[in-house]
Amino acid sequence: MASQVEAALLGGARAIQYRNKTAAPSLAREQAAALAALCREHGALLIVNDDARLAREVDAAGVHVGEDDPDLPAARAIVGPSRIVGVSCYDDLDRARRLVAQGADYIAFGSFFASQVKPGARRADVALVAPARALGVPVVAIGGITSANAPVLVKAGVDAVAVISDVFARDDLAAIKHAAAAIAACFEE
Repeated sequence: MASQVEAALLGGARAIQYRNKTAAPSLAREQAAALAALCREHGALLIVNDDARLAREVDAAGVHVGEDDPDLPAARAIVGPSRIVGVSCYDDLDRARRLVAQGADYIAFGSFFASQVKPGARRADVALVAPARALGVPVVAIGGITSANAPVLVKAGVDAVAVISDVFARDDLAAIKHAAAAIAACFEE
């Protein structure tokens, strides 16, 4: 896993999310700590999915919480004021407004496209991006994102895209690096 993440970082990924819902606590701590060190080495952020305590333990940059996770104030109390707390807003601009008022550091919307990882995910419309940007925090797009469709989201104004399959479903490290570079290039045009 670490070699794949490093290939993505070498390709231009600026943030990595650690997400392993089935790992035993000791394995999750070991994996997240290794990724936190790797991200620091490459000047990138590590965001831990769902687990604020783990984010604090491994000195990650922050935590990402969804609607079924501890609420934002609880996550903030655990990770402290200096770490990032990002939130899933799905297709719900009112949720985003409420969470920004509670101190969210970024808001994530999606699935914008059909997703292999979460095929039943709620779908968000690109029209959400403009009013979301008006909330004054970075906007992240999630769901089915590839180098082919990311430009639509970038043009709409997202600050970042979260990508799994288009980068990590590759056969070798060079292909992972190339796929990450193709996504990063969408923000340079």
